[in-house]
Amino acid sequence: MVIKYTKNFLDKLENIFAASDYILRYEKGNFRSGYCVLKESKIVIINKYYTLDGKINTLIDIIREIGFVPDDFDDRKIQDLLTDLQKTEIKH
Repeated sequence: MVIKYTKNFLDKLENIFAASDYILRYEKGNFRSGYCVLKESKIVIINKYYTLDGKINTLIDIIREIGFVPDDFDDRKIQDLLTDLQKTEIKH
């Protein structure tokens, strides 16, 4: 899968979080990695000043870190996207 650095692709990644138990927020903060994942509260906070590329790369990293399982989602498009993301290598 080729990562497309577009607003539309960012929306697709955000939809994964919307369909999960996690809450995705964009806020300013002093995160060492540019984001913070509060696993017990199921909240993901991303630096709102990131570029589009930075937000997309960060969301993909977080999706992998959390370990979303495609079969846990009802939406077929989300399942396919998660499967593709698991096979994709990100170049930072």
